[in-house]
Amino acid sequence: MKFGTDGVRGRFGTELSLDYVARLGHAAAAVLGGGSWLIARDTRESGPALEEAFASGLVAGGASPLSLGVFPTPGLAAESQRLGRPAAMITASHNPYHDNGVKVFAAGGLKLTDDVERSIEVAIPPGPVQVAAPVRCDQADAGETYCARLLALCAPQGLAGLRVVLDCANGAMSHVAPEVVRAAGAGVVVIHASPNGRNINDRCGATAPRSLAAAVVAQGADIGLAFDGDGDRVIAVDHLGRVIDGDRLIALAALHLMELGELIDNTVVVTVMSNLGFHRAMESAGITVVATAVGDRYVLEALDAGGWSIGGEQSGHIIYRRHATTGDGLLAGLRLAQSVNQQHRRLADLAAEVMTSYPQVLLNVRVAHRHPRAADELSAEIGAAERGLAGDGRVLIRASGTEPLIRVMVEAATHELAQATAEQLAEVVHARFG
Repeated sequence: MKFGTDGVRGRFGTELSLDYVARLGHAAAAVLGGGSWLIARDTRESGPALEEAFASGLVAGGASPLSLGVFPTPGLAAESQRLGRPAAMITASHNPYHDNGVKVFAAGGLKLTDDVERSIEVAIPPGPVQVAAPVRCDQADAGETYCARLLALCAPQGLAGLRVVLDCANGAMSHVAPEVVRAAGAGVVVIHASPNGRNINDRCGATAPRSLAAAVVAQGADIGLAFDGDGDRVIAVDHLGRVIDGDRLIALAALHLMELGELIDNTVVVTVMSNLGFHRAMESAGITVVATAVGDRYVLEALDAGGWSIGGEQSGHIIYRRHATTGDGLLAGLRLAQSVNQQHRRLADLAAEVMTSYPQVLLNVRVAHRHPRAADELSAEIGAAERGLAGDGRVLIRASGTEPLIRVMVEAATHELAQATAEQLAEVVHARFG
């Protein structure tokens, strides 16, 4: 297996084996160094076995892993930053329970660069490693530290008077998020916070917010927040049950930071997947948009290179760089809710005003083999499609980082035009690549 957009990920027991994960742990220790490591997992039934395997590989490679147990990815990254230790998260993020994976952080809570990932891949032993039993030493105070850190970034009782519904995706935020949001002063209703190993992301969470929308309306709540399985994403729902995606959340956050004088260089970082409407709204507000490849680690790299303060992805990864080294769904949700509360306005109104989204169609075309340079190979067809949009839309074709898929995304003035253009390009992709 190879590192994809965000770590190594695959179906447990077939693509992702205990033997491979142990060898990956051994290689990670060889490249990133021995000494103390932190390791955590989400709520999948395969998590404990994979955590044990990775930790055993670390020990065989000369490291000493400290287990945080079930813990959100942003919490693990925060501990990695606080303690200056490398870390590994056993998670497949928003994928179904039968998938799992490993996200690796360098000391300081930073996602790995492409070069470091390649070095780890090269260092993976070809055969089984002589694993040793990992040292079991739980960091019992990690949860308290993470919660206290988040609350310190909010005004005291900053959510007082708000009624909030939390969809924890039956994942790693199930115990942390309700505690923090209640402590911030909100009235809280919690759904999908009873993980059983198989219900993580199952018709719930950031990728499936329908049940959250229904709960917000039924409860008469002001706002809903949905996390994904490991807690690094957030999607919001307004009081009318309408979903507010990452583009609008980032736009609202950027404007709020600009009002506070904290939007460094009046710049925001997003990926190429962000809606054209986002770009035009930011331009109108006098905010420069920097676009990166898909993946929050590329957003982070750009933030650090420019010294900027905020960035993220349409999917709900939002990075407040002064306060985090990775997407933190709970931090972003807290900041959103507090901003809404302070302005004494409805999220529905704020979200409607911040931007107008262009209709967007995304088609995944399965191909015979991975084609990392698919966009280059289809440059003529992409150019012809964009000319057909008459300057009022855009086309993006990119290869999946982990699967033999080519993603075709089209934005246009109307949904019908976007759909027709995307289908035409999907047919070209299928004919060209099989």
